[in-house]
Amino acid sequence: MSPRASLILAATAFLAAGTAHAQTPDVVVSIKPIHSLVAAIMQGVGEPALIVEGAASPHTYNMKPSNAAALQNAKIVFWMGEGMEHFLTKPLETLGSKATIVALEDAPGVEKLPQREGGPFEADDDGDEAEAAPAEAAGGHAATDADAHAHDDGEFDMHSWLDPRNAKAMAAEIETVLSKTDPDHAAAYRANRETLDARIDALDRAIAATVAPVKDRPFVVFHDAYQYFEKRYGVAIAGSITVSPETAPGAQRLKEIHAKIETLGATCVFAEPQFEPKLVNVVLEGTNAKSGTLDPEAGTLTAGPDLYFQLMNGIAQSLASCLSQQG
Repeated sequence: MSPRASLILAATAFLAAGTAHAQTPDVVVSIKPIHSLVAAIMQGVGEPALIVEGAASPHTYNMKPSNAAALQNAKIVFWMGEGMEHFLTKPLETLGSKATIVALEDAPGVEKLPQREGGPFEADDDGDEAEAAPAEAAGGHAATDADAHAHDDGEFDMHSWLDPRNAKAMAAEIETVLSKTDPDHAAAYRANRETLDARIDALDRAIAATVAPVKDRPFVVFHDAYQYFEKRYGVAIAGSITVSPETAPGAQRLKEIHAKIETLGATCVFAEPQFEPKLVNVVLEGTNAKSGTLDPEAGTLTAGPDLYFQLMNGIAQSLASCLSQQG
């Protein structure tokens, strides 16, 4: 082949690759855990944009101009649903009106558990001033009453990615939507989803083995985000400090949780990195329980296709580490 022909062939291939890349749909994802699943399925094809970045929490998030621009340009938007990302409801109706909007809480095969009420997971109603004060995120933003109302009154617990079987169901829906919108890359999406499924299966087995030695030891969490993990792996959550992170618990509820720690001999009380740990310190005072940290929304992790695995392994390892300590 002549040098000239080789040059023409190379230029043609370059242009074809550029055209294929340009046809990749603009995809926007709300929060890190499901962004990780989308990123894994899009590997080698494109990179989805993320709205709630860094250590921010969807419970207390405020939209940025860059988020608005991303929604305006989006071809597909993946979110969990209004019960998790309430701040996105109106922007999706306006800015994202031209996009295919997919609520992964409703993906076929996703098991949805109702919000827990009663006993250690009952909403605080003792009427003292502390209850009225919204729980403040580590970043300093306090959610509004409307935000708290939206989360608390949700019919279902929105943290369903904490069961790997749900993550696989979401991945199947993500692949279906991407392939329908971008059929040229359907084979790549399918192959990536099959690889992701195999990794999730291995993750599921590893987590079960990690928590098995400590699964019967009771512990308390900051807010009730873990029942999917609890149901899947049989761990013993004794209660939560608050049902919703948007609203701080009152003194009576803190007293009840403190008593439950002592009565049950709870081994650990877990904070979350997005929220100030002072409430955890209050319920720990005078008990033999240890403190630990769980991060159900991956606030401390770097976004990307491996984040879901780091998130789930991190929860399992944190539980095993704290619960294995002797008081």
